[in-house]
Amino acid sequence: MRYLLVLLALAGVVISTMALRIHYSTATEPCSINDHWDCGIVNHSSYSEVAHIPVAAVGIAGYLLIGILALLRRRILTLAAAILGLAFALHLSGIERNVLQVWCLYCVISQGIIALITLLGTAWLIAYEISRARVREKAVQSS
Repeated sequence: MRYLLVLLALAGVVISTMALRIHYSTATEPCSINDHWDCGIVNHSSYSEVAHIPVAAVGIAGYLLIGILALLRRRILTLAAAILGLAFALHLSGIERNVLQVWCLYCVISQGIIALITLLGTAWLIAYEISRARVREKAVQSS
């Protein structure tokens, strides 16, 4: 399961990199679909930075961290990072919905990726804890 988490984290890095490119771009955006879907509006808004750091760069760093933690089998830390990422993504989605009233296709894809990472990270931790409990139970039974 950890390799799937790493693969999803890499997909998140790719999507966040595409959003970061738009953040710094002045060209017409490829995902400016209509009045409700426009990555340029979202990625050029005042909400696209936190302490002068582009949100997409935060996403890249977060996905890299999740991937590294998963590779190191740090299940609890992987899940904690995923939950923080999901909370941040939900906050940003709320801004897109309620404040900007425009959606970024890359942001929505990233939202799906971090939600899936959180679900898989939860399942990975639960499966590990169940296997540990079974091992302990067998050890007690054989004593």
